[in-house]
Amino acid sequence: MQKNKTLKGLLAVSAVAAMFSAFGVQAQTATSSANPNQAGKVSKDGAMDNTNSTGMENRPGAAGNATNGAMQSGSMGASGAGQSASGAGAKLSAGDEKAIKDMAMADMAEVETGKLALSKSQNAEVKAFAQQMVDDHGAALQKVQAVAQQKGVTLPTELDKKHKDMSAKLEKMNGDAFDKAYMANGGVKDHKDTLAKLNADAKKIKDPDVKALADQHKPVVEQHLKAAMQMPAAKSGTTAGK
Repeated sequence: MQKNKTLKGLLAVSAVAAMFSAFGVQAQTATSSANPNQAGKVSKDGAMDNTNSTGMENRPGAAGNATNGAMQSGSMGASGAGQSASGAGAKLSAGDEKAIKDMAMADMAEVETGKLALSKSQNAEVKAFAQQMVDDHGAALQKVQAVAQQKGVTLPTELDKKHKDMSAKLEKMNGDAFDKAYMANGGVKDHKDTLAKLNADAKKIKDPDVKALADQHKPVVEQHLKAAMQMPAAKSGTTAGK
């Protein structure tokens, strides 16, 4: 009887243990089902952080945004470059082209006759004036050439017949005769002609760059003309062009 009681007791204890064990498994299963992302959270906090699903989902989006931004930037840059190229290649009107060529010829003539005066004149005032012509019109010519290149205009590479003839006559002169002829022509007459052309061309200029170029030339030419007319050599001189 005593053995039977002991056996029944052991069986009861085993049954209770089995019941508690089954309850524990069910509780663990329920907990796992209620927290399906628990493993992900552990990975996020642990050594597997670089495999976190949230981070990986965000990365393609960020890369996509960067790619889209780069494409938009490149597209805008290409568009802007196209517009610049289009503006630079636009053909000028006949009036704009004539204005550029007139300014180029005037600058070339003043530089050439100025250099001639520097080599032939013995008059300090005349040489100073000639040096100013070389410097000012040389700088102006560079600006004209830059705009002409931008606009696709081919400039003259040598003096026209009028200026060639004047230079040829000046070449044959020396001393006071040269000074008077140079100041009367290169100083006064040429600057009057240039100023008249600038005023006439201004009425036909349409391109803003060409207009700006003409506006820069005009006060320089006016100053040169005023200085030339005040020179003693110009007041008592004769013109070599006649």
